[in-house]
Amino acid sequence: MKHELPTLPYEMDALEPHISRETLEYHYGKHHARYVNTVNELIKGTKFENQPLEEIITRASGALFDNAAQTWNHTFYWNCLNPDGGGSPSGNLAKAIKATYKTFDTFRTEFSRAAGALFGSGWCWLVRNDDGSLAIETTSNAGTPLTNGRQPLLTCDVWEHAYYIDYRNKRPDYIDAFWKLVHWPFVEQNYDAGMETAQRLAAAGR
Repeated sequence: MKHELPTLPYEMDALEPHISRETLEYHYGKHHARYVNTVNELIKGTKFENQPLEEIITRASGALFDNAAQTWNHTFYWNCLNPDGGGSPSGNLAKAIKATYKTFDTFRTEFSRAAGALFGSGWCWLVRNDDGSLAIETTSNAGTPLTNGRQPLLTCDVWEHAYYIDYRNKRPDYIDAFWKLVHWPFVEQNYDAGMETAQRLAAAGR
């Protein structure tokens, strides 16, 4: 199985002025592409050669885990963004945010604080727990919630290559811009899919 660099769900300049074409040319066109190519090189002749990316992430270690997780994380991140994004969520996700954080503004503040405080490189996530509640967590380097059983709903990439061209070392400015691009329909879809899976498992007695 050869893993492919997914097509971006928008044009390279579609996220401007918040994220520039130049950033995407490097972040997507070089960094993300390198992760994909490295995964394909590392799995040749191994037990992972015909495994889906999620399976590799949960079973591999070392360089293969790092590159597989970064491949998955970046694909997920691109889908969390949209040129017509921003605003706030609706539906079941909005209710869950209210139940956990009382208000959307409180959630946004806590998420931004966690993303800004992460030392070094990594990711900030909104995840769904098994009981349907929400949590904000950060992972260093290539870390992903896929390895701890939590369902990713939203992520913000806080590696410097995600923002340094546009914002230099001003990570808080990048995080503020991130909220203007969040593709809430994608995040809501993730939450609803998790609810449906949990309901099916409960009905099956698992």
